[in-house]
Amino acid sequence: MDGFTQYDFDPGLIPTPGFVVDERLLGQNLSILSRLKERTGCRILLALKCFAMFRTFGQLKTVLDGVCASSPHEARLGRESFGKEVHTFAAAYSESDILDLCRTTDHLVFNSFDQMSRFEPVVMKASADLKRAIRFGLRINPEHSEGATPIYDPCAPGSRLGIRRAQFDPERLSSVCGLHWHNLCEQDADCLERTVAAAEQRFGEFFSGMDYINFGGGHHITRQGYNLDLLEEIIIRFKEKWGVQVYLEPGEAVALNAGYLVATVLDVIEADMPVAIMDASVPAHMPDVIEMPYRPHIIGSDLPGKKPYTCRVGGPSCLAGDVAGEYSFDAPLAIGSKLVFADMAIYSMVKTNTFNGVQLPAIALIKSGTREIDIVKTFGYSDFKSRLG
Repeated sequence: MDGFTQYDFDPGLIPTPGFVVDERLLGQNLSILSRLKERTGCRILLALKCFAMFRTFGQLKTVLDGVCASSPHEARLGRESFGKEVHTFAAAYSESDILDLCRTTDHLVFNSFDQMSRFEPVVMKASADLKRAIRFGLRINPEHSEGATPIYDPCAPGSRLGIRRAQFDPERLSSVCGLHWHNLCEQDADCLERTVAAAEQRFGEFFSGMDYINFGGGHHITRQGYNLDLLEEIIIRFKEKWGVQVYLEPGEAVALNAGYLVATVLDVIEADMPVAIMDASVPAHMPDVIEMPYRPHIIGSDLPGKKPYTCRVGGPSCLAGDVAGEYSFDAPLAIGSKLVFADMAIYSMVKTNTFNGVQLPAIALIKSGTREIDIVKTFGYSDFKSRLG
């Protein structure tokens, strides 16, 4: 895997299990996003559903224009800790959600006309009382799939996300200033190009009446080999054609390749092959490995049989499927060996849970200039107990 052949910190200094985010690597991603903004005039939001380590927000907001949230809690975090634009979308809102969001959100994006109509009077009254403007948007479904994994495809048949053209009512757009779609997942600009064409075919007649169009996330902009030239062309062409601002809301592109999960081997047992049991749990600390599914990369490892020692790596929980995969190493793993999993800043940190009461991973930050390791947060029994009433 490109970008994950090595690391330049001492894993022995990290409490395990522990997430490590590197400011320097974040900075490399930000430089790419900054150039994109300069060349196209687009605006870029941080998708908090992917990366929400607020200790890094001071660095991120030097380039990014704000955050996109999916709940009142995320919106509040964005307002309090990022301090720039807050865009919020959810498949549906309760009235209490709306009242909370009126205090934190600048752009409130609805998944249906009925929800927008139901809550418009509530929002108008709250915004007047709070003396803050709240703009409305709608999520559309371009009915064009590019994803290979159905669980991550918002345009799959039966999807609850986005208004389809057949249900789109132009007579109810008077309060709407932006349209939003999202259908990509770790994909290149050619996928966006096809998606834009599909969206224009179904909804293009309404674009010029908007202030902005949000292309959503899933753009792997900072990945080596991503077609940045094509992305720039798409954005510039779209802005000129429709006279609107363009937003992107990547999460992975912001923190791609910028973080790790460090684990310690607790035991090595013999089964069908050697099995190393670590203190990091796959369902609790790396749930996408099971949900996607995929095999996370351990730095210094290779595919089974490629190096002298092959073993299976799993976690401590009672789930039989608490297994990261099979790997080969230069030498046998032993009790106390450190395993450094790559690309763990994104999604893993925000999805951790306390299944089996396993220890939540510590969070550490590597300072860009000094390379000093800052242990930002550690967790204990109270964090487990407080969630359970």
